[in-house]
Amino acid sequence: MSNKKLAAILGGCIAVIVALVAVAAFPPASGEPIDGEPDDGNMDKNPAFHISVIPETPQEIDGVDVYRLSIPGQRFVFLVTIADEAQESELPVHMSATAPGAEVVIYYEDIFEGEVAELVVIPAPASIGTIIEVTITGTRGTATDEKVVGFEVAEGEDDRREYAEMLLDKFVTWLASNHPELGITEDTEWDGTTVSPVWLVVSHYLFFSEEWEVHLEWHVMIAPHDWARIDLRHRFDELAPSYAFEISSVDAANDPVPMEVPETVWR
Repeated sequence: MSNKKLAAILGGCIAVIVALVAVAAFPPASGEPIDGEPDDGNMDKNPAFHISVIPETPQEIDGVDVYRLSIPGQRFVFLVTIADEAQESELPVHMSATAPGAEVVIYYEDIFEGEVAELVVIPAPASIGTIIEVTITGTRGTATDEKVVGFEVAEGEDDRREYAEMLLDKFVTWLASNHPELGITEDTEWDGTTVSPVWLVVSHYLFFSEEWEVHLEWHVMIAPHDWARIDLRHRFDELAPSYAFEISSVDAANDPVPMEVPETVWR
């Protein structure tokens, strides 16, 4: 074989090798998976999830459904979270709800795992003596989950707000001076609602600022047994209180002191 033919053959082989190396060095065209890597185009964009609700009501006791009580105009506040069942999603779950016989307001409608939506249900006067059934639906693309809860509406009216606001002011003044890290000042605006309206010896009230939920309870007794207590939950990322304080006697004008934090929110 002549030297010219041998050089031509070798040159052709080198050209093929160079071409193969060049093809291997370039990434695949858009939409084509790389060997050994997941095909993002085929991944489930809507992974399954499930909804959890606090409080879970009714509760079955001795085979009977027992509902929590409310009164017309009370804001019954449910806390709603989601948990992804398999893989975490980059998309939030959108919360919606229906409650015939009541008004529904949802704060923080689109949530990820670890976040908390607040579902507020306000029964109408015409609902006295009925069960308000609340259907909560979470949607993320084609994935959905649903929870049904309910509460009973009794006759009554909120006659505790004025005293509750007076007690809240005592705690707020002290918190502003002693716990500035909470961001609560005397200028913080609060909106409140009665809770557990049929309780008599111990009264309860809920107050909400933009950042905090405050559960206030007080003992309807004379000094020195006229205590008042609060616990605080950080809204939209906590399911339980993280701070709690007590005034041992309101009439004695005692300052608040820290107390054991309750494990659950009061509803």
